[in-house]
Amino acid sequence: DYKLTYYTPEYETKDTDILAAFRVTPQPGVPPEEAGAAVAAESSTGTWTTVWTDGLTSLDRYKGRCYDIEPVAGEENQYICYVAYPFDLFE
Repeated sequence: DYKLTYYTPEYETKDTDILAAFRVTPQPGVPPEEAGAAVAAESSTGTWTTVWTDGLTSLDRYKGRCYDIEPVAGEENQYICYVAYPFDLFE
């Protein structure tokens, strides 16, 4: 469940964060918070399988954080998900 780890609406962005906005259309039955969290996870430290490097990095230090979600005006089931990435995630 990505939502518990990567959806952080209380997060306050830092001057050093790299900010991105993604337009998402969740699958039926998927809440926008889960879809936004999945974008943050899959574009940073998340993966669908266990990999040997999982124990080598600090999730809290490197994970992307979906910190805000807004509905797209005039569009049903479409959202803008705002994600903050720590600068250190990028080499």
